Amino acid sequence: MEISFNINGQATTVDVDGNIPLLWVVRDVLDLKGTKFGCGKAACGACTLHVDGVAVRSCSYAVRFAHGKNVTTIEGLAEDHPVKQAWTEEIVPQCGYCQPGFIMATAALLEKKLELTDEDIDANIVNICRCATYYRMRKAIHRASELTTQKV
Repeated sequence: MEISFNINGQATTVDVDGNIPLLWVVRDVLDLKGTKFGCGKAACGACTLHVDGVAVRSCSYAVRFAHGKNVTTIEGLAEDHPVKQAWTEEIVPQCGYCQPGFIMATAALLEKKLELTDEDIDANIVNICRCATYYRMRKAIHRASELTTQKV
């Protein structure tokens, strides 16, 4: 099945089974390795990317649903994006494996709401980090909120 969508601003068409998870198309067909496989059950969030600006767990999102949409992976988030800047400033990653998913989830949340409370973070950033860098991530999310507010 031919499926066309934009990925990181580039038009692309893939010829794959429409039921394959978007994660595997991104990683194995398009060779964008930043989006990670974690659990395969949409529970951990390591595979989070954006579809039309919404954070999606790509391990359980059939690629056919991406047809005609805009997909953004961690590679498509600008290097100077406030979330990436905050992650660097707060030295968030330990092993780093889950961090692209957290960054993408945070970026999507900041598109909906600029000034975040701890309650907003708790309710919306539900990814899992085996290294337990949650304290540093929370600081970075607040910092990203500040940086995003300054840009507006």
